Amino acid sequence: MADFKSLFSQYDWEQVKAGIYAKTAVDVEQALHSSRRTIEDFKALISPAATPYLADMAALSQQLTRQRFGNTMQLYIPLYLSNECQNICTYCGFSLDNKIARKTLNRREVLSEVKAIKDMGYDHVLLVTGEAQQTVGLAYFREMLELIRPHFANISMEVQPMDQSDYEALIPLGLHSVLVYQETYHEADYKLHHPKGRKSNFNYRLDTPDRLGKAGIHKIGLGVLIGLEDWRTDSFFTALHLQYLEKTYWQTRYSLSFPRLRPCAGGLMPKAVMNDRELVQLICAYRLLSPEVELSLSTRESPRFRDHVIQLGITTMSAGSRTNPGGYTIDADSLEQFEISDERSPFEIAAMLQANGYEAVWKDWDKAF
Repeated sequence: MADFKSLFSQYDWEQVKAGIYAKTAVDVEQALHSSRRTIEDFKALISPAATPYLADMAALSQQLTRQRFGNTMQLYIPLYLSNECQNICTYCGFSLDNKIARKTLNRREVLSEVKAIKDMGYDHVLLVTGEAQQTVGLAYFREMLELIRPHFANISMEVQPMDQSDYEALIPLGLHSVLVYQETYHEADYKLHHPKGRKSNFNYRLDTPDRLGKAGIHKIGLGVLIGLEDWRTDSFFTALHLQYLEKTYWQTRYSLSFPRLRPCAGGLMPKAVMNDRELVQLICAYRLLSPEVELSLSTRESPRFRDHVIQLGITTMSAGSRTNPGGYTIDADSLEQFEISDERSPFEIAAMLQANGYEAVWKDWDKAF
């Protein structure tokens, strides 16, 4: 079976970038009126030429989202199990070269966090760790899934990429979804931002969604860290990856996230800044390309932005997030992986959604099927 790496190798970053910036108003209008949009249409929709068409894109995106997802918004919350990490990443508060107190939750501490999350109303949790194979590897994940599974209808993970056999071992224990962000598809810049640790292996990370698809995971989450490179070009490769996966592993569901580079301990300034209008453009472009994909927005974004963008294509939001181990009940003041912007409680977010005509969904709604 071919893999995404084979397809990826056929594209040149600079040529793709030039092609995006060369798109014209005619290309954008053709993309807007197409009944089956291609990756070339997506290039037009994320290009500077599409800026005057943002209202048209938003209207179409809202229509497609309502048709597929109705007036529902899935809420999720991360449970940070560990900030131990063996990688050096220039943008992350958990980076090995940051002199911070390291913490991995034990069983008692995890259950304390689980109770706090359940008290907020959640029936779906995202488990997050740094990448420390010896400390938070397969054995730890087995233990934590067995411990947590009775308390939640769905469990997702955002941890280090693993082998196919590891995923196959965790799925029967309740693993439902895995989020794995490429960070950037620009290979040279990827190596620049990941100089040490297992994460420095660009191709192993690139192959992770293929390993997940072969393992039979229910849902795969994709994305890049917006700000490491030109956001338009990185988004093209994310879309290319998504289309490949949707075709190859058609029984799997997919989600996309839009993390913009945020302040963190020892962090760096974004190389390419994306403003709010451009993020709206990207959200709408993804929806027009793939009406079925879930689009997720985290608490990195401001309350005002999140309140306005929910009607334009977003289907999943985090609420009440803490990005440090034990952040809900044990050590609320320990170092977070990145700063959050929307600090409203899940109940406040649910009330905001209701005021805007949306129903908050506290677990993955497809579990029953």
